[in-house]
Amino acid sequence: MADTHQGGAGSDFDLTQFYQVFFEEAAENLDQMEQMLLNLDLSQANDEELNGIFRCAHSIKGGSATFGFNDVAELTHKMESLLDRLRRHEITPIPEMVDVLLESADASRSLLARHQAGGEGEALPTQDLVQRIVALAAGQNPSAGEAAPAPVQAPAPAPVVEAPTPAPAAAPAPASAMPAPSAPGQERRLQLKIGPVEHLESVDAIKELFRDIPGLGSIEDLPCAEPQYRLFSVTTQSSNEDLLDLMVFHVSKDQVQITEQAQATDSTAQPQAAAQGGAAVVDPDSNLAEVSVEHVQPYGIFEGAPGAPPAAKPASAAAKSTTTRPNIAQMESTSIRVEVKKVDQLINLAGELVIIQAMLAQNSQTLDPTANQQLLAGLADLDRNTRDLQEAVMSIRMIPMSTVFSRFPRMLRDLANKMGKKINLVTQGEATELDKGLVEKITDPLTHLVRNSVDHGIEMPEDRIKAGKTEHGTLTLAASHQGGSIVIEVRDDGRGMNREKILRKARERGMDVSDSMPDNEVWMLIFAPGFSTAEQVTDVSGRGVGMDVVRKNIASLNGSVEIDSVEGVGMRVSIRLPLTLAIMDGMSVGVGEEVYILPLSSVVESFQVNPDDVSTVTQGSQLVKVRDEYMPVISLEKVFSVPRKEGDKSSDIMVVIESDGSRVALLVDELLGQHQVVVKNLESNYRKVQNVSGATILGDGTVALILDTSSLVRRVR
Repeated sequence: MADTHQGGAGSDFDLTQFYQVFFEEAAENLDQMEQMLLNLDLSQANDEELNGIFRCAHSIKGGSATFGFNDVAELTHKMESLLDRLRRHEITPIPEMVDVLLESADASRSLLARHQAGGEGEALPTQDLVQRIVALAAGQNPSAGEAAPAPVQAPAPAPVVEAPTPAPAAAPAPASAMPAPSAPGQERRLQLKIGPVEHLESVDAIKELFRDIPGLGSIEDLPCAEPQYRLFSVTTQSSNEDLLDLMVFHVSKDQVQITEQAQATDSTAQPQAAAQGGAAVVDPDSNLAEVSVEHVQPYGIFEGAPGAPPAAKPASAAAKSTTTRPNIAQMESTSIRVEVKKVDQLINLAGELVIIQAMLAQNSQTLDPTANQQLLAGLADLDRNTRDLQEAVMSIRMIPMSTVFSRFPRMLRDLANKMGKKINLVTQGEATELDKGLVEKITDPLTHLVRNSVDHGIEMPEDRIKAGKTEHGTLTLAASHQGGSIVIEVRDDGRGMNREKILRKARERGMDVSDSMPDNEVWMLIFAPGFSTAEQVTDVSGRGVGMDVVRKNIASLNGSVEIDSVEGVGMRVSIRLPLTLAIMDGMSVGVGEEVYILPLSSVVESFQVNPDDVSTVTQGSQLVKVRDEYMPVISLEKVFSVPRKEGDKSSDIMVVIESDGSRVALLVDELLGQHQVVVKNLESNYRKVQNVSGATILGDGTVALILDTSSLVRRVR
C-alpha cells in the first residue's frame, strides 16, 4: 500500500472505500515476498534481494496500520524488524528465518482474509510466530534449542560537540548534529511535536499509537498553544527511526519534530548551530544537550518520497537520479486496476458488435456493388475494425501462465520437505497467455497433478540413486500455444506408471479391461472415480478422487487430457484448453431447419459418406469405416429430435470430432461454414441442456446451439 495518510479519529473521511484496493495490493505484496524468499540464496544474499523483501513487508504494515488492522500491522512490523537487521548485515541469514517469514506471510494472508470478510471467524493466533521472529532477530535460533552467538551490534556514533564557532545561517546541518542513536536498552527522554496537518488526530488517539512503540516507558501530553500541533513528552528505548516508521502512515516525515535530551560527553561543550536539520543548545546550568530535529533522515523505502528533504548524495548519484526518475514515473503510470466485471461488460458489448456486424454483412450480400460501392467499402472497414476491437478486448482478459505457475514453488517446497524428497521445479512458457476465467478454474486440476507427481511419481533420493538417477527429481510445468488451443503439461522424471498394477487394480474394481488394451487406454483408467494405485491413504493422496476431479473440471472447460508414461523414466500429463470461453472459432452445420455450432478445435475432418461404409451393429448402433478405422456414428437428427418435412433429403455428410483421445462421426445434412461466434451462457439465460455447452446469435438474428463435443463422445462410450 502506498504511504498515503488520511485523517484519523478526528476526521470524517471514510477509508472503507479503499479497503478492496488495499487487500489486492497486500495479496500482490505477499505473493512477491513469497517468491523472493523462495529464490533467496542464503549463502550469498545480496542487499537488493533483502531490500525487496523488506519493502513488501513495509508496504503491508503501513497499509494495515492505516486501516486499523492492528494484528497484521504488529506481525508485519516484527517481520520488518528481522528483515531490517538482515539487510543491515547485523545478523546472518539462516533457513529458519526463511521458514518463519513464509509462515508469517501465510498468517498475514489468513488475518487479511478475515478482515476482508468483515471480521467473521476466529482470528489466527500469532504469538508463537512473533516470539520466534523476535528470537531470530536477536540472533537466537529457537528451533535449534540453543542461542546462536550474539550478533555484533554496530557501535553507536558518539555525539560530536564542537567549539563555539558561529555558523552561517544558511549552512546545512552536518550529519553529526543529528541525535546519536542510543545503545539498545538505554532509555531516552524525547519531546515530540507533531503537525501541522489539517485534520490532526486527537491527543488520546496519538497516545494509543505510541502504545505500539517497543520499549515505551511513559507518555504525557504537554500543553501546546498552536491548535494544529500536538506536543508530547516520551521516555522510550526505541530509536528515532522506529518512531518515524510508526508515524509515517499518519503524518508526513516533515511534520514530526523530535527534541531529544541526551547525556553530553563533555561538560564544557558549547552549542553548535545548524540551520536546516536543527540546533544544539547547551544550558550553562546543565549537562543536557537539546537537539531539535525538524527534518528527519529519510527512512527505508520512503527515501526520496514527496515532502521528504533531499538527502546529500555525490554529484554522480544525483545525476543518475535525475535521469532515471522520469522512467520510474512512466512505469508506474502504464497500468491501472480494473474490476473484472467491467472487463466482462466490455467483452459482452464487443460480442454484440460482432453479431450486429455479421447481420449487416449478411444483409449487404443482396446489394448492387456498383450502386452501393461506398456503403460496401464502409461495411468492409467495419468488419476489419470490429475484428481488431474484438481481439484487443479479448487480450485484456488474457493473463500469463506465470500467474498460475507462481503458486507451485511454495507448495512443492512444503510437500518435498514433508515427504523427505528432493525436487527441482522447472517452468516453461510462463509468458503464454490464457483467459482469466480459465486460469482460475485450471489451478485446482494442476494442483492435483503436481501433488500426484510428488507423491506417486518422483522417488525418494536413495531410490533414485539406486536407479541410476540424480537424487534431485525434476518436475516441469510447461505451457504453449498450439493452433487455437493452449496446452499445459505436467512432467516428472519419476518412476512412471506400472501397467500391470493399473490393470490389476481395475479388475479388482470390476472394470472391463483386457491385457491387449493399448497403453494410452490403460493410462486413462486412473481417471475413473475412486481409482487409486496408492498402497495407503495419506493426507497428500490415495483416496482416488483427485484424478477424477481433474478430468471433470477439464471437461467442463471444453478441454481434454492425455497421459504418456514410461515405467522407470517418467510421466507426462497434457491438458488442452481453448484460449478463451467468450469467443471461439466454430463450424456451423445444418440438420433439417436447425443450425448447430461445433468448436473448431474439436473438428478433425469432414467427408461425404458412402452408404456402403456404414455398418449397423447391435441395438441399432452404427459404425463408419474411415481409412481402415471404424468409429461410432452419432446422428444429430436423433439426438436433438429434429423435425423433418416429407421429402427432406437424408443425411449424407459426416464430421469427425475428437475429445479425450476418442473420435466419433456426426451425421449432418450440410456444412454451412467456419466463423467466429460469441459464446452466450445458456444456463444463466435458460437452463442446462444436455449435449449443449452454450448458444450464439447468427448473422440473421437466429439462435444456434453450441454442441458439447466431450459430452457427445462420452454418450457413445
